Amino acid sequence: MLHHVEIYVSDLAASQAFWANILARIGYEETGHRDDGFTLGNGDDAYLTFVQVAEKHRQRRYHRCGVGLNHLAFKVKGRDAVDALRQYCIEHDIPSLYDEKYPFANGGKDYYALFVEDPDRIKVEFVAE
Repeated sequence: MLHHVEIYVSDLAASQAFWANILARIGYEETGHRDDGFTLGNGDDAYLTFVQVAEKHRQRRYHRCGVGLNHLAFKVKGRDAVDALRQYCIEHDIPSLYDEKYPFANGGKDYYALFVEDPDRIKVEFVAE
């Protein structure tokens, strides 16, 4: 069972604005805060922590197609929830991916999902149950 995921970010304020607001729409809330990071949880055992990257490592930019994390996927309660998240992203200028194939970018009519990017271009997926 997953316990937690910790992600280094290039701009803590921008990441907090993105992650806290979008994940609040699916039941997450801030459960911890410190000068260099914050934690979001949804009442389950697993949680996400975001930490400001040290200045000496800032020049190494993230790319999801390189070695490491490709994306994070969140299960949401149905297609209406996916559509509501998409509308939220449109209203808040959050870049989405695969718009031309929305909501079936992963192929097939049974996989209904939205794909967006966070401020560091980490891909985030919201898939309907």
